[in-house]
Amino acid sequence: MDSLIVAAAQALAAGDALGAMKRVALRDDAPALALRGIAMAQLGDLDRAKALLKSAARAFSPRETVARARCIVAQAEIALVSRDLGWPEKALETARAVLDKHGDRINAAHARNLQIRRLLLVGHLDEAERLLAKLDPSPLPPAARASHELAVAGIAIRRLRTELARAALARATEAARRADIAALDVEVRNATRALDAPAARLIAGGTERLLSLGEVEALLSSGTLVVDACRNVVRRGSEVLSLASRPVLFVLARVLAEAAPADAPRTLLLSRAFRARHADESHRARLRVEIGRLRAALETFADIDATPQGFVLTLRGKGDIVVLAPPMETEHAFLLALLADGEAWSSSALAIALATSPRTVQRALDALAAAGKVQSVGNGRARRWMMPPVVGFPTTLLLPGPLPSD
Repeated sequence: MDSLIVAAAQALAAGDALGAMKRVALRDDAPALALRGIAMAQLGDLDRAKALLKSAARAFSPRETVARARCIVAQAEIALVSRDLGWPEKALETARAVLDKHGDRINAAHARNLQIRRLLLVGHLDEAERLLAKLDPSPLPPAARASHELAVAGIAIRRLRTELARAALARATEAARRADIAALDVEVRNATRALDAPAARLIAGGTERLLSLGEVEALLSSGTLVVDACRNVVRRGSEVLSLASRPVLFVLARVLAEAAPADAPRTLLLSRAFRARHADESHRARLRVEIGRLRAALETFADIDATPQGFVLTLRGKGDIVVLAPPMETEHAFLLALLADGEAWSSSALAIALATSPRTVQRALDALAAAGKVQSVGNGRARRWMMPPVVGFPTTLLLPGPLPSD
């Protein structure tokens, strides 16, 4: 490998994309195409970067399997940054296996880290943790080590293990400092700030206050009965009852919990659960039926008793009853939670992350765009969606993936 290629590679490793381009901008051999592609990715021209890396992969001879595999890993990283979640996972796993077989431990570990970060984006936390357990981060250079620690922190944050997240972010901060790459340092600092930002609202006894992630973790591990409006579940310690597929029951549980220890009037329950402006006997009959179903679902947590005005939720044993809600409640909040990372998403990638249909996502995006909450760039398949520069609220608890059950 000639000296210009070596110098360009060293410049890229140090985050000097322009310096790398100066050395290989006019060359069209396979190594130069690969380095130009990586440089263009660092400069933000992802479309040009993808084209260059594809050309480089074709230009390497069939016997240069390691070089081809490195190009595939670089393409996978671009796909992750550009939120192209439909990029073939098997291609990345095949490339990782080739790199591992030929002793390129650093790039093999980097490929594994990309797999983990993709799984984290779509909320597959169990699979991400399984792959994380197989990854030895020791050979990673500082920049890749910082990315790895961000993935570790991301999983810990989603699991509400704030101390583990803080430790991982401290290691990421040190690695980013040693890497001396400004963009990486900003990413780590933004992730660190999220730990101390308000993550949810606590509603209890007619009052509200904001909670940080650490406070949410402490609340969920206590003996408090929590009606969790971030995941539509009811939990008390390690016991969790999901009402995500039973929205009427969850609304009734939330209204009762917000009113506790007082009772919730029937008119309020009817308006919130059934949106009934003028309740008639059929509405009241349905309310009795749904309250009976909720009473059966919550029998291990609490009792629901009728009162002259409505119904009251009473905890079995000692403790409090509270509601945990997002800092700001708005329609299509889960979409906004994903877009709040500042990256440009395609509607298909959002559909993959939320496990819903692209048509449903597109309708929601159009509604949010009409309200000025999101904006789009590009047209057709190149169209991408992002939030305006000012993010309205922290969104950790709304991201895909389950909250801890223990």
